[in-house]
Amino acid sequence: MQIAIVLFDRFTALDAVGTYEMLCNIPGAETVFVAERPGPVRNDRGGLTLIAEKPLAGVTAPDVVVVPGGPGQVALMDNEELLDWLRTVHVTSTWTTSVCTGSLLLAAAGLLEGRRATSHWLALDDLAAYGAEPTGERVVTDGRIITAAGVSAGIDMGLTLVGEIAGDQYAQMVQLGTEYDPQPPYDAGSPRKAPAEVVDTLRAMKESILR
Repeated sequence: MQIAIVLFDRFTALDAVGTYEMLCNIPGAETVFVAERPGPVRNDRGGLTLIAEKPLAGVTAPDVVVVPGGPGQVALMDNEELLDWLRTVHVTSTWTTSVCTGSLLLAAAGLLEGRRATSHWLALDDLAAYGAEPTGERVVTDGRIITAAGVSAGIDMGLTLVGEIAGDQYAQMVQLGTEYDPQPPYDAGSPRKAPAEVVDTLRAMKESILR
């Protein structure tokens, strides 16, 4: 089984790495980072670099595709090399997935039309413009497409996928092995729970957060 995680300039690190930490535990899985060109790719903060081992053209039939989000996603919404690759590999993939605003790239490729999907809560309205049915759920499975909400939700999506591929008990072993037992100090992780003034402040900062 080959798992391809897409990288691009100014991706969000946890979108890719959190999902990777779950999926790399699948027995027999080969996880490969891919980009338009192989080599170092910097995250949105500029302080972390991951290495894309292969170009998109060198990975033609992955079983699982993971598209992270990040501010760099905006510049790729009309990048036909990436969008064509997503359309092509989706034909044969078992699972096509995204984290955060990575779902907007799936949408731009035409893969979410008529499907339920999620994204970062600040980007949900953008999904509708591409014919998707946006939902605020943390992880959404529609057919063989799985989308995750913002950033940390990639861990949940990855664990969901481990369960789909290797079974519930194995996924529970991965969860325990990584001691994934979130107990955040604040209950402000979604716009439904956070104080109104916090939500309003982030809404006002939408452009700087997502772009």
